[in-house]
Amino acid sequence: MKAMKRFFFSFVFLFGLWLLLAGIDIQEIILGAGVALLISLLFSRQLSLYGEFRFSLKALLYSIIYIFIFLAALIRSNLDVALRVIQPVIPINPGIVHVKTQLKSPLARLILANSITLTPGTLTVETSGEDFYIHWIDVQASDETGATEAIVKNFEKYLEVIFG
Repeated sequence: MKAMKRFFFSFVFLFGLWLLLAGIDIQEIILGAGVALLISLLFSRQLSLYGEFRFSLKALLYSIIYIFIFLAALIRSNLDVALRVIQPVIPINPGIVHVKTQLKSPLARLILANSITLTPGTLTVETSGEDFYIHWIDVQASDETGATEAIVKNFEKYLEVIFG
């Protein structure tokens, strides 16, 4: 079953990337499907990363919800940083905080680290297993539990369902 998942996700990813780069034309679609199929058949066994996705309706629903949760966090943090730039009287309290994640999947941890980094005001400095070190523009909680709750928990609960 894992081999089928790896094949399916690699095909979908490669075909989607082909369509983004080549455009929508019947000849491009046929050629892209053929190339994606060939590459997926040859190399999907080595792509253990794609085997970590859960293939269920709940995981698909949580993936869609995660995109909106991430976009909301992105907008909120952009506004926060923009206000700090426009109104320099808003204090900043920069620092590096230590947070822990409950995610077991390396891909889920990668997506979590990238989600944290992509939201302005936070930057993933280092990851080591379940330990993340985050540079935070306004440290609101210096203890591990408070920082984990503020930065990680909102993303983590959805990634846990998507990747298990």
